[in-house]
Amino acid sequence: MPTSSSSSSLTLVSKCTVFPNQKSRIGNLKLSVSDLPMLSCNYIQKGNLFSRPPLPIEALIALLKLALSHTLAHFPALAGRLTTDSNGYVYVTCNDAGVDFVHSNAGHLSIRDVLFPVDVPTSVKGFFALDQAISYDGHFKPLAAVQVTELADGVFIGCTVNHAVTDGTSFWNFFNSFAEVCRGAKRISRSPVYLRDSVFDSPAVLSFPDGSPKVTFSGDAPLRERVFHFSRESILKLKSRANSPLRKRLDNGISYADEILGKQTNSGRNVSIEEKENQNSNGKITVVQDYWLTNTVTEAVPDQTVVNSSFQSLCAQLWRSVTRARNLAPSKKTTFRMAVNCRQRIEPRLDPCYFGNAIQSIPTVAQVDELLSRDLSWCAGLLHQNVVAHDDATIRRGVEDWEKNPRCFPLGNFDGAMITMGSSPRFPMYDNDFGWGRPLAVRSGRANKFDGKISAFPGREGRGSVDLEVCLAPETMLELETDTEFMQYVSG
Repeated sequence: MPTSSSSSSLTLVSKCTVFPNQKSRIGNLKLSVSDLPMLSCNYIQKGNLFSRPPLPIEALIALLKLALSHTLAHFPALAGRLTTDSNGYVYVTCNDAGVDFVHSNAGHLSIRDVLFPVDVPTSVKGFFALDQAISYDGHFKPLAAVQVTELADGVFIGCTVNHAVTDGTSFWNFFNSFAEVCRGAKRISRSPVYLRDSVFDSPAVLSFPDGSPKVTFSGDAPLRERVFHFSRESILKLKSRANSPLRKRLDNGISYADEILGKQTNSGRNVSIEEKENQNSNGKITVVQDYWLTNTVTEAVPDQTVVNSSFQSLCAQLWRSVTRARNLAPSKKTTFRMAVNCRQRIEPRLDPCYFGNAIQSIPTVAQVDELLSRDLSWCAGLLHQNVVAHDDATIRRGVEDWEKNPRCFPLGNFDGAMITMGSSPRFPMYDNDFGWGRPLAVRSGRANKFDGKISAFPGREGRGSVDLEVCLAPETMLELETDTEFMQYVSG
């Protein structure tokens, strides 16, 4: 008998456990230096909105359960549970315990109700299972769940996965494979790789004296959440603007490195002794950064011909505009964090289908008055030099630093001046055709959201378009919506 769910707008129709159709042969997978810090984070919650499938809902639910069972045979880690041994090491035990499958109904909602309000409607949070669970809970809760929600004229398929077991790359490989199997594929095109012989494997132990980790941000703070769309044309305009001053400087014989170096030493702020000592006649600068995994010195050597990327240009504009909208003190420091995929940055490289977390977070710091008074090229250049500097040596220093002080990832906006960019417009979020067409949209749940949390999605039309899911304090969002420098690039 259907019952009301925890969300007043949804009706829980059924809930069951789906098991892999084949027994796992993997055994235990030890959590790595990149996995363990995620134990305090919420599960990843992402999903796709679809038009109504051309089959009865009962047949659809049966089809999705069968496809999920076959997919889990390729991803046995997701059907397991977390265990901690007597030495404090945390493992994924691939014991075929299964995943949750939830069928819910929101027949009073239409596709328009989900897509067309200015802010993302709160009803979307109810489209995901395992809500507010943290990854450590995987010791006694499923590591993954799929929820299918009926709408009046469509369906939403939400996927929830433990963040200590997957990063975004692994998450979307699983979700894409699920869709691939559902539409009839005999084998998946990107089989996950479970090898654990890499720099991220470590004898270090992350302990929790109080029994379990705690979420590092408040989930009760008032937020507005809105998706801003940027067309290919808008992105190209931003990129051109972010690079045109650079091109002028290059035309005048001034290198990018010299420009950054000159402004960092002559901008009126106090330059640290370490920075002065690390500047040299070749125009190189050693950037002192507080990487969340490193606390080390990273040498950034921008090439004279380098061009700020489209995404770096967009991030730079967002950083400037949100900082301005927050009305911060001019002397305050503001931080922009962005995650990087380390699979192709370390030597030897990890397989692109490596299953697990292989990410590190890069913070870029600037003083508010400098960030707002410089041009977009300068801001994008700061982001760019940190990204290109995050190489094999930097990753290894980060691992070594974490081993000296094992800790969870500090999600949140602790000083009121932070922005955290998650997800990626490169993820194949619209490659989820379950058999009746591409998704209409991507949406996420309540997980890991706070003032300043941004998630980047590809635009549905592709061609380099981007959607930014922006979470801000209500007063900050209102200011951002009146920021003409930002809004001139917003297409929807």
